[in-house]
Amino acid sequence: MGTSNARWLMLVSCLAVMALAVGVKATVGGFARADGARFTVGGRPFYPNGFNAYWLMYMASNPADRSKVLDVLDQASRLGATVIRTWAFSDGGSNRPLQTTPGVYSEDVFVGLDFVIAEAKKRGLYLILSLVNNWGDFGGKKQYVQWAKDQGHNLGSEDDFFRDALTQQLYKKHVEKVLTRINSFTGVAYKDEPSIFAWELMNEPRVPTDPSGKTMQAWVTLMSSYVKSMDDKHMVEVGLEGFYGESTPELKRINPGGDSAGTDFIGNNRIPTVDFATIHYYPDVWLPGSTREQQVEFWKTWMASHIEETAKALRKPLVVAEFGWNSVGGAVAARDDYFRMVYDAIYASVKGGGPCAGGLFWQVLAPGMESWADRYAVVLERSSTTAAIVSQEFARIAGITP
Repeated sequence: MGTSNARWLMLVSCLAVMALAVGVKATVGGFARADGARFTVGGRPFYPNGFNAYWLMYMASNPADRSKVLDVLDQASRLGATVIRTWAFSDGGSNRPLQTTPGVYSEDVFVGLDFVIAEAKKRGLYLILSLVNNWGDFGGKKQYVQWAKDQGHNLGSEDDFFRDALTQQLYKKHVEKVLTRINSFTGVAYKDEPSIFAWELMNEPRVPTDPSGKTMQAWVTLMSSYVKSMDDKHMVEVGLEGFYGESTPELKRINPGGDSAGTDFIGNNRIPTVDFATIHYYPDVWLPGSTREQQVEFWKTWMASHIEETAKALRKPLVVAEFGWNSVGGAVAARDDYFRMVYDAIYASVKGGGPCAGGLFWQVLAPGMESWADRYAVVLERSSTTAAIVSQEFARIAGITP
C-alpha cells in the first residue's frame, strides 16, 4: 500500500469516528419530506449534504465496474454524507443506454440502477434521481426531439421537447417506467422506496427560445403534477440552476449576463407540486474572464439573494444541488477555500433557521475513472484536504440540534 493511500485510510478512519460521535451517519428511517422551509425524516430535521456522481447507474450496469460504485458509496458513508445526486436516464445512442428507443429499455442498465439504489440503502444514503438531461450528454431533450421527428413531427428546436405533445408523452412514459420499476435486488418499486430522496424533473432545464418563461412554467406544472399523480410519497424538484425570471424582473440583473434562459426561479418553484428549490453555481463557466475575487463576490450575492427570496416568496427548502471549482492545474487550495465558503453559507442558514439545508458538490469519481474527469472532478482518496473539509462540514451540520 502506497503512503498516500495509507494517509487516506487513516484520515477516513478518524473522520468516521468523529462522524459517529456526533451522530452524522444517516439511516434510511423513512421518506424525506419538505415541512415548510426545512426537510424532515420521521419528524426530525434532515440535511441533504453530499455530492453528485451522475455515472453510478452506468458503471453498475457492468458487474466488472461495480467496485467503483461501491467505493464511492463507501466514501460517502465514511464522510457522513446523507444524499447523492445521480442520473436515472441514458437515452438513445449514448453508450450503455437505459432507454434504447422510445419505451424500450435495457434490463442490464436498469439492474445497474437497481444495484445503486440497493447499495445506497444499505449504507443509509438517500438519492436524488434525475429523469432527463437538458444537455446532449446521455441523450437528453435533443434525443427526445429526434425520436419525435422520426415519428413524423416537424420540430425545429430542441426546446420543442417542452412544447410538443409527443415528446411530452414520451417523457411521461419514461417517468412511469422508472417510478413503477421493481428493484431486482430489494423487490421494492421505486415509487415505494424511502431511500429515494426526490425525483428531479430535468438536469438544468433551459428554454432559451422562450425568454418569457411561459413554456417552462407550463411544462413544470404539467410534469410535476404528473409525477405526483403516480407517486405521492416522494418529493419533486425541477433541477433549476436558479436564474430569476419574469415573476421577479427586478432580480434578473443578478443572473449571470442578466439572462433567465427561459426559467424562473420563483415562478417555477412556487408551483404547489414542486417541494423544494435548487441552485447551481460554476464560477468559471458563468463568469468567463472574471477574477477569482469577482467570482467570490458573485457567489455571495447569488447565495444571499436566493436564501432571502426562498424564505420570503417560497417558504420551501433550498438545496445547492451543484457547485464546483475548476481545480485543473493543481488549484486544490483554491477549491478548498471555495468549498469552505459555500459550506459556511449553508451552515449559517441552517443554524439561523434559514431555508438552505444542504449542498451537493460536483463531482466525485472513483480511482481509475480519469477519462471521466472534468475540470471539477474530485477523487477523494487523492484529495485529503478536500475530503477533510467535506467531512467536517457534514459533521458540523449533523451536530446542529433543533
